[in-house]
Amino acid sequence: MASAIRTTSPNAVVVISHSPIFYWWPVWVVGLLMAAWTYFDGHQMAIVPVGTVAEQAKTVGGHDEPRDVLILPPGKQLPVNQATGALLQPRLRMAVSNNPGAIFVTTLCLVIVITNIHMRGLWSLIVILAIVFAAISFAFLGWWDVLFKTFGILDVHINALGYLSIGLFLFPIWAFTVLLYDRQLFLIFSRGQLRVRMAIGAGEKTYDTFGVLVKKHKDDIFRHWLLGFGSGDLTVRTAGTNAEQFEVPNVLRVHRKLNRIQQILQERDMVRGNA
Repeated sequence: MASAIRTTSPNAVVVISHSPIFYWWPVWVVGLLMAAWTYFDGHQMAIVPVGTVAEQAKTVGGHDEPRDVLILPPGKQLPVNQATGALLQPRLRMAVSNNPGAIFVTTLCLVIVITNIHMRGLWSLIVILAIVFAAISFAFLGWWDVLFKTFGILDVHINALGYLSIGLFLFPIWAFTVLLYDRQLFLIFSRGQLRVRMAIGAGEKTYDTFGVLVKKHKDDIFRHWLLGFGSGDLTVRTAGTNAEQFEVPNVLRVHRKLNRIQQILQERDMVRGNA
């Protein structure tokens, strides 16, 4: 695709259909941010048997000052390294607060809903923005811990490596798909010519732009504007006895591209009229 773009004229418009995974950028962005938050929170997770209790200011042999300790139930022991028999020391970074987990889970759930359910209208916009505002406000005010403690059974904790694993898994896939894979499927509008490749490995088809119709679908506010930064879906239909129709979803900067396409089509019509 890079070579195809380089060989087009400066007046050509390249329309690329992106995969739905483009809209998942908030998941890996928030995942990496929560990994940093959790790491720098400065706490580690201890793996202990069920029934372990924490006690304060207990005298511990070999230490002069009282220490906070974890008391295991009778007959239980801490996990050990199977190879060496040594106790497994705490090493996984874990935030004390539920805030990072609550923010990440809220982000993940919203992205799943937004990318799979088309929501339109003012009320849907108000609801989504209210959820985002509430999630951030609860974290800032420390209310997530209070809320979860009230219900008793809720607790959302992910260690720093867990967040990092999710972020590092999604980001390369997102980058490869958006920057390389998606760019193999395209429509190129130039004066008098439309070049189309809508299948991986398929050759280009060329059409005359006379009579070509380009229609933009109605926007999904959240998918196209909140996550897509002004993306949109197009339908392109050629003219003639062997007319074809191409569905081109998830086009970035769709309004700018659509305006330029209309200019190219009008310029072609003017040239034909003058001829």
